[in-house]
Amino acid sequence: MLDPATLAQRRAHFALIDPLLTEAYGYPAWRQHLPPVDELVSTILSQATSDGNRDKGFYALKARYPDWQSVRDAPVEEIEQTIRPAGLSRQKAPRIQAALRFVTEHQGTLSLEFLDDLPVAEAKAWLTQMDGIGHKTAAIILCFAFNKPAFPVDTHVHRVTARLGLIGPRTDAEKAHHELEAIVPPSDYYAVHLNLIQHGRTLCKARNPRCAACFLCPHCRYYQEQQEGAVQHE
Repeated sequence: MLDPATLAQRRAHFALIDPLLTEAYGYPAWRQHLPPVDELVSTILSQATSDGNRDKGFYALKARYPDWQSVRDAPVEEIEQTIRPAGLSRQKAPRIQAALRFVTEHQGTLSLEFLDDLPVAEAKAWLTQMDGIGHKTAAIILCFAFNKPAFPVDTHVHRVTARLGLIGPRTDAEKAHHELEAIVPPSDYYAVHLNLIQHGRTLCKARNPRCAACFLCPHCRYYQEQQEGAVQHE
């Protein structure tokens, strides 16, 4: 956890950045992207692949099987073949089926609706009992399917917040979830998450970030360090 002085400093830093993100990208209103079990499967498919490939695998499952019970009970080789466009199908197919079985065995039905009644910490703890379900996947399910105050940290969010200095340069993705949940107001988790992703895709790219066009440069640790380095080499 962050010490009080660091937490206060980063909250103040975020307070400068957030209005600029909102001005550029708007304030997205929450909407349920997918039903909870659909979100569970989709987020497993999303691991280590692009959104486009994730969707190809997800909708291939939806087209081939009438419901998630059928996916759960199908031969694993059949699931592997179906989700191949999503990549890593040999790992993801058994992981999806294991998650669906876990839900069924512990709830008596293939439903995650009960999570809506749990405090966020308990809901996260329940979800992360499943193999391959970490903090990011749990936060996505809770935020996107239930509008609960959980802050998902994907590769874009992790990269952008590290460059801005909202998290430490050596903060890993797991710790970033806890730090950002302490920095960002809970009511803004959904909107800030989406705006940071948008910023990462349009300007703060992994390779060749477009700093010259970025409106956050005055508040960006990465940009300031790059400028200092350029001066030293003159």
